[in-house]
Amino acid sequence: MLIWLKEEMAPQEFTRRLATVITHVDEIMQQEIRPLVAVDIIEQLHRQFAILSGGQGKDGAPIITFPEFVGFKHIPDEDFLNVMTYLTSVPSMEAASIGFVIVIDRRRDKWSSIKASLTRIAVAFPGNLQLILILRPSRFIQRTFTDIGIKYYRDEFKMKVPIVMLNSVSDLHDYIDKSQLTADLGGTLEYRHNQWINHRTAVENFALALKTTAQMLQTFGACLATTELPRGIPSTEDLLMSHMRRWNKLQGELKLLGKQGATLLSCMQEPATKSPTSKLSLNEVENVATMERLLVQLDETQKAFSQFWSEHHLKFNQYLQLQHFEHSFCEVKLALDNLLAEQAEFSDIGDSVMHVEQLLKEHKKLEGEGQESLEKAQLLAVIGDQLIQSHHYAVDSIRPRCAELRHLCDDFINENKKKHDILEKSLELHRRLDKVSQWCEAGVYLLASQAVDKYQSREGIDIALNDIETFLGTAKEYQLPSSKDFYNQYELMLTLDIKTKAQKVLQKLSDVQEIFHKRQMSLMKLAARQTRPVQPVAPHPESSPKWASPKISQPSTLVPHQKTSEEPYTETDLNSEEKEDDETKSEVKNEEILESSHDADNPEPEQPDGSKNLSHSRHIIRDLVETEVTYIKEIKNIIDGYIIPMDFIWLKHLIPDVLRNNKEFLFGNIRELYEFHSRTFLKELEKCTENPELLARCFLKRKEDLQIYFKYHKNLPRARAIWQECQDCTYFGVCQRQLGHSLPLFKCLREPSQRLIKYQMLLKGLLDFESPEDLEMDPSDLEGGSAKNGPKRTKDSTFLADLQQALAMMEDLIKSCELAMDLAAVTGCPDDIGKFGKLLMHGSFNVWTVHKDRYKMKDLIRFKPSQRQIYLFEREIMFCKIQLEPSDQGLSPHYSFKKSMKLMTLSIRQLGRGSNRKFEIANQNGLEKYILQAASKEIRDCWFSEISKLLMKQQNNIKDVYEDEDNGRQISPKPLGTFPVGRQLRDLHVWSGEGRKHPGREKGLSKEGHVSGTRKEK
Repeated sequence: MLIWLKEEMAPQEFTRRLATVITHVDEIMQQEIRPLVAVDIIEQLHRQFAILSGGQGKDGAPIITFPEFVGFKHIPDEDFLNVMTYLTSVPSMEAASIGFVIVIDRRRDKWSSIKASLTRIAVAFPGNLQLILILRPSRFIQRTFTDIGIKYYRDEFKMKVPIVMLNSVSDLHDYIDKSQLTADLGGTLEYRHNQWINHRTAVENFALALKTTAQMLQTFGACLATTELPRGIPSTEDLLMSHMRRWNKLQGELKLLGKQGATLLSCMQEPATKSPTSKLSLNEVENVATMERLLVQLDETQKAFSQFWSEHHLKFNQYLQLQHFEHSFCEVKLALDNLLAEQAEFSDIGDSVMHVEQLLKEHKKLEGEGQESLEKAQLLAVIGDQLIQSHHYAVDSIRPRCAELRHLCDDFINENKKKHDILEKSLELHRRLDKVSQWCEAGVYLLASQAVDKYQSREGIDIALNDIETFLGTAKEYQLPSSKDFYNQYELMLTLDIKTKAQKVLQKLSDVQEIFHKRQMSLMKLAARQTRPVQPVAPHPESSPKWASPKISQPSTLVPHQKTSEEPYTETDLNSEEKEDDETKSEVKNEEILESSHDADNPEPEQPDGSKNLSHSRHIIRDLVETEVTYIKEIKNIIDGYIIPMDFIWLKHLIPDVLRNNKEFLFGNIRELYEFHSRTFLKELEKCTENPELLARCFLKRKEDLQIYFKYHKNLPRARAIWQECQDCTYFGVCQRQLGHSLPLFKCLREPSQRLIKYQMLLKGLLDFESPEDLEMDPSDLEGGSAKNGPKRTKDSTFLADLQQALAMMEDLIKSCELAMDLAAVTGCPDDIGKFGKLLMHGSFNVWTVHKDRYKMKDLIRFKPSQRQIYLFEREIMFCKIQLEPSDQGLSPHYSFKKSMKLMTLSIRQLGRGSNRKFEIANQNGLEKYILQAASKEIRDCWFSEISKLLMKQQNNIKDVYEDEDNGRQISPKPLGTFPVGRQLRDLHVWSGEGRKHPGREKGLSKEGHVSGTRKEK
């Protein structure tokens, strides 16, 4: 592909213009007539046996003078011919066509010299002759010989022009004016031979340089015309830079040539510019005219080259812009295609409120991820429009790509809006369905909780009717629609599952309304007849909490039934709707039929008796799945029993403002935990029951998802504070009794912490069972097929490596959760605390600060130590001030950040005798030192050992880095050691249900007084 095909100024036109310049230069310098230049015959010209003074005859014929020259006859014929050829080519073609006038000065010479001059002129003079004037010798004898010789030899000279013999200079003046003759011939014409030679040489050199430059430009243009453009952007940029360098060089030569020509012209015109009365000689005028004509050709060369280069550079830049545009177009189009493909896969509309909210978050995330690609595509389309407006040569290629980009962007935006509207509609649908379900549930339990004994009086009947009318009045608040309205609003997005769920909810609504109608009719009949009321039958409650009106006490028979851990976990929103629907229908049946139907629908599953035959690994995984089901049910009970009832109107008066305003902080992201475990993690764990080797990969695959526990534990100290303030409120008591829980809420909120410990213990137990030390098996076991019940165990097993990674990942997660809880009690922490590394140890110390100028051990007795809580990280040590603040349980410690120091800048040493609980850390400059006193010698030794190991590791890492830098390679520092995890999560029980604190545990101390987080001996 050649770039020049569409240029306005083709290379052929550029070459033609330069060829014209070269031709004009040759014409100006008469190169066709005179192939010689002054430099070639500079020595012969300096001999001055013939000169072109610039004088002219009466008719304008140029005059060539042969001054007196001794040894003229000895001049080689070739030199004479070259000088004559050069001198006759200097005048213009017009002047040369008139003919030359030759003046031969032989006044001091002999006849032989005159004869030799005429002979050479007759033989070798290249121009047209008009007249020959000879100043004969002044001596009498030589004059006589001359007169006789002219008569006898005139015919031999074969001259067709007159030869005039002159006796004196005055006779010469009769033929030629004095102003046209030099001073040696009695004239007034100024002529300096050396200056003439210099000017002629400079003019000719300038003309030659101009011609050479024009030829170089021709070659450059031809090279550009035949250059094939590369396809890659870097190659195109390199080629453009190469052309730019050559252009700069040629442009510089043209500018330099222009400066030289201007300087030379000014030098030639200098005599006339200095004095207004002085005039240029004819030679100087001729040279000035020649230079002016050459400068015109130079200007034409510069114009042609500038125009050609500007068009070439423009097209080249346009080609590079097109390459960048097409490259960006391919990248953006690929990103948009991937976005559209991902968007096409995003087809789920959710089956519950939480599911739809999660889908909306994912949809928003997809929209955010696509925003960058959309901005790039829109920006690229704008760039394409700018290229089109700048008359780019590839408009036909750019315009459809811009249209395609805008089309893709519009498709993504429109589809995104469409899916967002569908999800919003789905969310609205599920919220309305949930509100209907809650209303129906509350209505059923309102009817079930109405005491029968109060129907014996008219006042009790009126109260019951009033409760029913009040409850039915809340239907408008819950926006209860009709079945027809439901289908009209959501018909286009109703999937089979959602349609079934909606039908059941609407049927349930109809049943509840029918029940209320029947109850109202019955109560009105009782009021009219004043007969003994019929005792209503309460429905059998399910595992999820059911709420009654706050006006009526809840019967004890409504304690929810707790399923055992052996029951299969099938709790979904749709199933719960089925149970509630069965519940509603049972209201119109008797209690015996309800119980029998409940027993028939929920048979107790038989446990297989083959669990003994399962391998140990399968048994562990089965235990993991069973406890996972129980864990999910416990979280679900918290959501249904504590969080959802906060929105019930009849319970709002039981909720204090502090709790209502901080509900999100009390429960944290527990809904997110429930969604993850019930919808994702449980299903993956169940797959591991038959394939235990998938367990470790399951944990590793969900490494990022499990970070929700870090968020949960980060909020846990704040939740504890809210619980301590609100734990005595009536609402929590009502919820706890309704659920039938023996433990208070905050005990339940610690279940996620215990779950992480459970994961760690199960992975550790499975790893211990699969470890290489336990791999000695009886060959008969392998032959008998016992290996079928578990993964194949070899020392090189990928399963074992995955287990180790999963255990390490879980330990890191537990440790990060501990760090989040530990630092939650510290105020004023720096924002970059994450750069400190992992938290290894923390504890309380007495601290003395000693400066170098007053560092004396005896002074320590005079100073009272400061109580400091110290946190040891991998890369820094942090000091916090301990403040005891009053609370409901007495004084509780709070910590405020004081300072932190990098470990690599510290040194450590033990103190002498009598200080077995103290050690010293100091800055390496020694200006400030800190003496730390631990609670016991064991704690001191533990801290001293740990800090020493960290300092040693960092020194080794720095040494390795320097060594590798000397070898020309940089490596990252080696990771520090691993440490035991899980202590703090296990110690969460220091807070009892009533908010009491176990002494010693909050500071991370074990029963023996050791600091938590210290390294255990393996």
